[in-house]
Amino acid sequence: AFGWESQLLETGFLAIWLVPVFSTQLLPINTPPSRVCVYGYRWLIFRIMIGAGLIKIRGDKCWHDLTCMNYHYETQPVPNPLSWFLHHAPSQWHQVETLGNHIVELLCPWLLLIPHRKITALAGSVQILFQVIIIISGNFSFLNWLTMLPAIFCFDDGFLQKLFSKSTRQYVVMAERLSAKFQNKPARYQRAVLNGMVGVLLVFLSVPVVQNLLSSRQQMNTSFDSFRIVNTYGAFGSITKERTEVILEGTTENVVTSSTQWQEYEFKCKPGSVTRRPCVISPYHYRLDWLMWFAAFQQYHHNPWFINLVAKLLEGNSEVRRLIEHDPFTNSTRLPTYIRAQHYRYQYTSPLSENGAVWTRQYVKPYMPHVSLIQLKEWREANGFLRKVKKQGTKDKDTKEKFKNRVKYFNF
Repeated sequence: AFGWESQLLETGFLAIWLVPVFSTQLLPINTPPSRVCVYGYRWLIFRIMIGAGLIKIRGDKCWHDLTCMNYHYETQPVPNPLSWFLHHAPSQWHQVETLGNHIVELLCPWLLLIPHRKITALAGSVQILFQVIIIISGNFSFLNWLTMLPAIFCFDDGFLQKLFSKSTRQYVVMAERLSAKFQNKPARYQRAVLNGMVGVLLVFLSVPVVQNLLSSRQQMNTSFDSFRIVNTYGAFGSITKERTEVILEGTTENVVTSSTQWQEYEFKCKPGSVTRRPCVISPYHYRLDWLMWFAAFQQYHHNPWFINLVAKLLEGNSEVRRLIEHDPFTNSTRLPTYIRAQHYRYQYTSPLSENGAVWTRQYVKPYMPHVSLIQLKEWREANGFLRKVKKQGTKDKDTKEKFKNRVKYFNF
């Protein structure tokens, strides 16, 4: 799973306790926002940022010598159109960027813990601005949009009222007066007890998270409870210095030779064709494109999903075809007989280049040898990606064996 999925769960869990349970009114009286949730969200943004900062200074050496941003824009998972321009900024500017990253992630989060409204608002503004800058410079799904949400709780009504209409502000003032005049003590006590229970739970689940942050063997994007209510976060503890891509190619020829004509598959957003401009996908998440970025660091047999992806493309599976931008065999009368994967090294073109390309690429080595659907059939059955077809009249020996078969063999 991706780190922001756990972050979404934690953000959603806190949101449950922000609203009254038994009221559907837009702004009910006697139910102000829970302070436990307000401080819970501030604690969340603190952990997100301090975790990201600590994993960096404990990780790649380039974070110490302020050179990481020299590589980041080129090697990030899914670059956007501005990434090319940012990559070609002067080296001195990249050093300023790296230093600024350390200030925002390691120093500014401590301002969130100071109980002073202007200081807290300043800290929240810095975090929101930082996320906006990241959104502009790359495609990180809904991560940065999600990270801005807890930062909103750094602002009180005095700061936020300008975002609402005059009638809404007047209604809030009236609701506050009515709440002070007609206090519902039983409901108030019930809510206080509920908030107290939530607060105790957050404190209890935060213990292993704090221990992880203080550890020299810090883990990032890890959960210590099965419900993922309080998690530890972090990103880019190490920076890849070279970008490699896995390129899928297919052919309809029955026999593969040195003269076989191969045609490339193109994914939604990940680099493929060197002339295609990077796209903008944030806040959407093209999960397959991200997985292909990770696969380029590993060997194909460490990623069973990758082998099954190839099999689905060999089958011409319509659902899988919709996950990619271009299947060269969509309008063909024949499905591909073989598919292979090649490993390429990608680099941004020089600003002086006049050929209109965004990337240059050099062939590295084969990533996966050419395979056919027949060759993959036995592997898919053994690894649970294909349901075994039983002969008519055969029965399982017992219920236990039948259950094992149902678990082992399932459709992808």
